[in-house]
Amino acid sequence: MRSSIRIASGQGFWGDWLLAPVLQVARGPIDYLVMDYLAEVTMSILQKQRLRDPQLGYARDLITVFRDIAPFLRERPIRLITNGGGMNPLAAAEQLVSVARQLELRGFRIGVVLGDDLMPRIDELLESGYEFPHLETGQPLREIRDRLLSANVYFGALPIVEALRQGAQVVVTGRTTDTGLTLAPMIYEFGWSEQDYDLLAAGVIAGHILECGAQASGGNFLGNWEAIDLVEPGFPIVEAYPDGTFVVTKHEGTGGIVTRETVTEQLLYEIGDPREYITPECIADFTSIQLEDLGANRVRVFGARGRPPTPYYKVSATYSAGYMAVGTLVYSAPNALERARQADFILRERLRRLGLTFEEIRTEFVGYNACHGPLAKPIDPNEVMLRVAVRAADYVTVDRFTREIAPLILTGPPGVTGFSGGRPKPSEVVAYFPTLIPKELVQPEIHILEV
Repeated sequence: MRSSIRIASGQGFWGDWLLAPVLQVARGPIDYLVMDYLAEVTMSILQKQRLRDPQLGYARDLITVFRDIAPFLRERPIRLITNGGGMNPLAAAEQLVSVARQLELRGFRIGVVLGDDLMPRIDELLESGYEFPHLETGQPLREIRDRLLSANVYFGALPIVEALRQGAQVVVTGRTTDTGLTLAPMIYEFGWSEQDYDLLAAGVIAGHILECGAQASGGNFLGNWEAIDLVEPGFPIVEAYPDGTFVVTKHEGTGGIVTRETVTEQLLYEIGDPREYITPECIADFTSIQLEDLGANRVRVFGARGRPPTPYYKVSATYSAGYMAVGTLVYSAPNALERARQADFILRERLRRLGLTFEEIRTEFVGYNACHGPLAKPIDPNEVMLRVAVRAADYVTVDRFTREIAPLILTGPPGVTGFSGGRPKPSEVVAYFPTLIPKELVQPEIHILEV
């Protein structure tokens, strides 16, 4: 058993700073680099891409990053773990193999976690009597089966642990929990059992701190953010120990900051009930966490408590829910807000007279109420963007809407100064359907690809 390991966050979402992984492997010692790419909306985007091209469906930034950091992975014993495989982890891994061969990384082993994709089995599971009820509404999945696009299980750390045991230097997964990426190397290196719930909870908490990248090390920080150097922020690193304690830090010489406050903000991010943070491995009690600011960008985390997990995996399903389009016009003149409001009225009245029916039509005045809605205080902006979005079941209705935006330039209120991007195009709406599946109904699969 190792006395400690250093796990570094390299990405907090698909589209995060591409230089971050390079800095993590180049600026100091680490043992693992974890890169979290997935969110529910990300899975929807990746599924739409895979529907257009069966060879896509993964975070293509992963391939770019791997090419940049591969020389460091060759020279140092650093392992990479990522859920960037998205909807198509095998295709992503095959691309990584291709890059590794180009860079002559002979003997490299890339592990792939499969089995999270339920689509090939969905009818079989439904016929067996399992309803897949929506977590919030209780709606059974069979009611949207004819529009179902994807259904993926949230696996956790254990399949990654198995890939590491089989010698993988890189592990690529699909819809794995964000926390599982960090918990896995801790289980693997320290020999924790599946019943060590306090230790597993500590690893889950460490993963939660790392999952959003620089949000734990000064980015998006509500405190004294003006004084933080974010030109080249150091992404967070966890120094983990076998007893479940760990220290959150970053590489010396990088920007950003790690304090009790930055770590606390990330701990509170998207957790729901803090006493029941549910993962496949355990239920972590965030109210048990204790923090000690050691200074010099080091925060010690200890005291985590955990309980046995539920008998279910979460399932992220998506289905086709019609079409949408968004149109914008910018007004820049005295009474800009009133001009934009009048344009919105004219647009809606024209749509009504055309007999068009939408499931939803939403107007925002960017610069006034796009973020705060009815809570926005009255102001008199000298410029405002009118943004109108519509959603309907059929393409034709949405397409007709897109043809009514541009005419407002010459047939609406004066003062239009911006109409960028041309006429908007309808796009398919992919809706989210969260549900559960008993763990015994699904098994992960581990494949090792040799370079």
